[in-house]
Amino acid sequence: MNMLIALTVGVLFATGVFCLLRRCLMRLIIGLVLLGQAANLLVFSAGGLKSGVPALIPLGSMTPPEGAADPLPQALVLTAVVIGFGLTVFAITLIHRARATSGNDDVDAFNETDRL
Repeated sequence: MNMLIALTVGVLFATGVFCLLRRCLMRLIIGLVLLGQAANLLVFSAGGLKSGVPALIPLGSMTPPEGAADPLPQALVLTAVVIGFGLTVFAITLIHRARATSGNDDVDAFNETDRL
């Protein structure tokens, strides 16, 4: 299972970087989303993937049961998902405005925006 997750993280990172290196603006957004999801999966898997033992503290105890997954990476991933969504919405808005200004979806078209 860990090898499958490591392979998935690697494929997501590689695809995200490939999309970032393209000249199309929509592929830039897709690359940002893929990189964010790859980082979230990496942090989530680093916290330990365990099934069958909830990370809840029983009544009268001070620690979670033995073998429970660490809840801190789960909280960090939840925060990163919200921040990633905000970044994606901001990037989509920025790219929509840039495309309306330049009239083109190509990154090289932004070299000529000073003349407008």
